[in-house]
Amino acid sequence: MTSPIRTERHDNVLVVISDNPPVNALGQAVRAGLKDAIEEALSDDAVEAVVIRCDGQTFFAGADITEFGKPPVGPNLPETLDAMEASDKPVVAAIHGTALGGGCEVALACHYRVAVPSAKLGLPEIKLGLIPGAAGTQRLPRLVGAEAALPLVVGGNPIPAKKAEAIGLVDALVGADSLEADAIAFAKSKIGQPVPRSSEGKANEDGVRDPDLFDRFRASQARKIRGFDAPNAAIAAVKAAGELSYEDGVKKERELFMELMSGTQSAAMRHYFFAERAANKIDDVPKDTPLIPIKKVGVIGAGTMGGGIAMNFLSAGIPVTIIEMAQDALDRGTGVMRKNYENTAKKGRMTGEQVEQAMGLLTPTLSYDDLADCDLVIEAVFENMDVKKEVFAKLDSVVKQGAILASNTSYLDVDEIATATKRPGYVVGLHFFSPANIMKLLEVVRGKETRHDVLATVMKLAKKIGKVAAVSGVCPGFIGNRMLSKRQEQANALIMEGANYWDVDDVLLDFGFPMGPFQMGDLAGIDIGWHRDPSKVTTIREALCAAGRFGQKNGKGFYDYDEARNRTPSDEVKQIIADFAAREGKEQRDISKDEIRERLLYPMVNEGAKILEEGMAQRASDIDVVWINGYGWPLYTGGPMFWAQTIGLDTVVAGLERYDLPVSAHLRSAAGGSGKFA
Repeated sequence: MTSPIRTERHDNVLVVISDNPPVNALGQAVRAGLKDAIEEALSDDAVEAVVIRCDGQTFFAGADITEFGKPPVGPNLPETLDAMEASDKPVVAAIHGTALGGGCEVALACHYRVAVPSAKLGLPEIKLGLIPGAAGTQRLPRLVGAEAALPLVVGGNPIPAKKAEAIGLVDALVGADSLEADAIAFAKSKIGQPVPRSSEGKANEDGVRDPDLFDRFRASQARKIRGFDAPNAAIAAVKAAGELSYEDGVKKERELFMELMSGTQSAAMRHYFFAERAANKIDDVPKDTPLIPIKKVGVIGAGTMGGGIAMNFLSAGIPVTIIEMAQDALDRGTGVMRKNYENTAKKGRMTGEQVEQAMGLLTPTLSYDDLADCDLVIEAVFENMDVKKEVFAKLDSVVKQGAILASNTSYLDVDEIATATKRPGYVVGLHFFSPANIMKLLEVVRGKETRHDVLATVMKLAKKIGKVAAVSGVCPGFIGNRMLSKRQEQANALIMEGANYWDVDDVLLDFGFPMGPFQMGDLAGIDIGWHRDPSKVTTIREALCAAGRFGQKNGKGFYDYDEARNRTPSDEVKQIIADFAAREGKEQRDISKDEIRERLLYPMVNEGAKILEEGMAQRASDIDVVWINGYGWPLYTGGPMFWAQTIGLDTVVAGLERYDLPVSAHLRSAAGGSGKFA
């Protein structure tokens, strides 16, 4: 087999080139080729310097993910990098595209780094529940200091070349079209000088002089890193770079890395990494399915949801025509969109020019006729079947043939909506989550007649507008809300049986959710959909509304809220629940947190199994993608289906039986078989 690494001589400089498409991943053949190339340079007296660069779109963009979970084959990356750094001849990394993970560690092991201005460098291992494992946590702080290293190692987000130069990670920015020539010239300028080795750097002394630096950083990231193991390991590794010798620091990094690699969190996060990619693939839609060009989008409804949906397309540079029934509603909606963009600009995440560009692509209108030339129209109107069908019938008569008609319904039957048109093959569900301009999930609901090109187009479009898409079949609530309803049923049953509603919320917070069901009810508004008759009380929710408790909006819902919206349990609500339970003849008892957790989560897994059994989701991992991106299920557990496999499907079955809750045939069969969902 031809090696992906080749060498070229340019006078006294050996240029080592990787050609391992698509991203020059650091697989075994690349590692071996790099090691051999360095040995070639060291054994040839005519070679006085080395430049390492990559063909294609990018510098080394990280580990070879196809090697995950397989027995390692040498040489490993640390020994390859140690050989590189040990050279007495200057070694220069010439970076374009991205130098991520192992690629950044290659750059750190070189004596110098030059980069084109568009390049990015980073250590994203944290996103897989890991830390760098080839001395990245030891070389980086010694080169740039602990303070500059912490955000890179703990945050995992890449930084642009200009910032990398400012902190000392990059030595020089070079021409975008002259990377190799400039890198060779730079290497020649360093011949005969003692080589600087990152492992011998002293910049990490900032963390020794100011040991509180690490606790301050941890406190500043507390909300983001809550529940995750890897960030604390990353902080410990960077701290070790200031407290230990390089050799001992590398041992510490390896120990922390192996601990994470063998733990459940990294397994869950690696599962999710592959799950997100798998969710893009629709088994029966051929890869070469021609796509429908989407040059203009229509959105019906300029409320919170419609406005948020429109912003996704505007931000991606796609013109949007947005329609409302009344001018004041249209003005209010477009005003909110502008305000949202301006708030983003205030936070430095957009420029004023970008705000104007986005808003300049928006055409507000009161006429359906203005949607005629749209390639995709999404309705975001009231969640009522008659209203939806009326809208789709109108669209069918106005919008050009070949355009996609999509519903943002969160629950209703997309097939029934499609009957209002003469083009059911062009109808699809696009369930955005609120706030639609921020939430990552897009549930793509496939009707029984939805065409392959329609599905392929919306999946590709989802990526363009920064969404993570997963396909659901048509069933009440689709994947996410269908499973959520099972959790809500149990939450309501538990408080009727004597569980404190704040304990129910706290159990989910402890598990890793951002909020519990009763907090969520208060945030959304308990009075949503309330019939407004205080004398008609058939549920606890109606009882709270009758008592004027509507949620955060008026400072009292399940909880009482202060001006900063901090919550405290309410004695009045406790009494309302107790009275309601007594009226219903429900006996009260003490309920443990274990029972609460099992009764909230196990029925969700069971419903997920039914969704798989009915073919409403293609694969169990798609369900995990939905719950992690749309409902705040903690990433470090891998999602409901992966988590169930981690704790044991037989444990879930036994728990459901213990509480006399239904067990689906598919769950029982998987538990009794491989212990995994197929």
